Amino acid sequence: MSAGGARPPVLVLAMGGAFALLVASLVIGSLTTPEFPPYRPTVPRPAVVGDSLVGPLTYTLDASSTDRWRRFDFRRGATVDSGGWDIAFRRFHLITGADGGIVDLGAVPFDSVREVPATGYLPNTDASDTTNPGVGKWYAYSMLSHLLTSKHHVYGVRTGGGKYAKLELLAYYCQDVGTACVTFRYAYQGDGTRWVASAAR
Repeated sequence: MSAGGARPPVLVLAMGGAFALLVASLVIGSLTTPEFPPYRPTVPRPAVVGDSLVGPLTYTLDASSTDRWRRFDFRRGATVDSGGWDIAFRRFHLITGADGGIVDLGAVPFDSVREVPATGYLPNTDASDTTNPGVGKWYAYSMLSHLLTSKHHVYGVRTGGGKYAKLELLAYYCQDVGTACVTFRYAYQGDGTRWVASAAR
């Protein structure tokens, strides 16, 4: 048999098939309209919560701006435009306020975290873009759907004022805003201790 009639190697055929499947999945994903979670942005009603345990509460905010951080203050239980704040969101990024830090507690049930640790909180970094390595890549990206889904880790947050909270990022989408509409749940301890769960639980 001549060289021109030789069959292509099995590896080439397999790679060609895999590439065709990848292209097909990308096309299907781009044509599919995703079904966003039924969250709606929370109406901000800042009110000082005092020296008590607050939560667990769920909060949704629009973080779709590419150049503006959306700030959240645990002490007032709402997004804020002025005054102190503890965490801020911009797209899929999350940072803490001045002198704050975040520690990753892993993929554990939210209610199982009764007390956050005393140490291990990481500050923001300002290398190429402001981020907090304590949160890092909190989501998984699907090549098929092109959507981000939460890894459901729970994070400990230490505020710049020396107070503590636990936090779980639930979703990156909502029906009203679409992309970069972040929903999270949290419990905040206003008395300065690290206890973030009700004694009744």
